Amino acid sequence: MRSILIPTLAASLLSAGVTAAAAAGDPSGTWLTEDGRAKIKIEKCGPGAAHACGKVVWLKTPLNDQGQPRTDIKNPDPKKRSRPVIGLTLMDGLKPEDGGYKGQIYNAEEGKIYDVSVSRESASELAISGCMLKILCGSQTWTKAPEEFAQVAPASAKAKPATKPAE
Repeated sequence: MRSILIPTLAASLLSAGVTAAAAAGDPSGTWLTEDGRAKIKIEKCGPGAAHACGKVVWLKTPLNDQGQPRTDIKNPDPKKRSRPVIGLTLMDGLKPEDGGYKGQIYNAEEGKIYDVSVSRESASELAISGCMLKILCGSQTWTKAPEEFAQVAPASAKAKPATKPAE
């Protein structure tokens, strides 16, 4: 009986460790970019939630110089240049690989797409490494942002002022 129980217990502990390790590498959450100018919410997406995707949920400066919501003006596709940056999917098709996630990231400031690797450094840090043509690479560390600070869309500066009640 003991000879059957020990291998079964060992297998259970190993599978629990593998599950915990996979969960530890999960990039899901809301993250503040290294420069503090944006918050990106990463969550499961795609068929069967097998991938992770990241959307802009907050901008430090959500309005442009004309007081309008910032748009994707550098996009190479003219039809997409009027898309609001808040709500824009920046990270797409992130798949679990090598203890982290790999996929693509869109840089709205340049209108370019890069290969990206995402790995959880700790509960509060996410390492982001992006490359173009596998030779020009850069990296940064994003920090965990409180969920309550996620904004869905900026209020337009040209919103109608509240009217005074009739006296």
